[in-house]
Amino acid sequence: MAQSQAAKNFVQNRKRAYQLCFSSPAGQEILIDLAKFCRAAESCYHDDARKHAVLEGRREVFLRIQENMQLTVDQLYSLYAGNHFIVQQPESEDD
Repeated sequence: MAQSQAAKNFVQNRKRAYQLCFSSPAGQEILIDLAKFCRAAESCYHDDARKHAVLEGRREVFLRIQENMQLTVDQLYSLYAGNHFIVQQPESEDD
């Protein structure tokens, strides 16, 4: 149990570090640049398998940053522990 709590604390501290780094105005500028460079919103497919692998690697880094910015500590812990979870969409006020 203590090891599990230590792992959760580690994940929480790392999440806080990501948030401190990327939540500032300068961090936001970096994320905009990385989104373009890492093809965050477009396909990474390329006919050349090596080029495709490079592009997927870039995108994987961007996705990790996004995970640490958007997921809860419990979700991150579950993900890094090799588990799966379903992200619940917030209910709209009209429901």
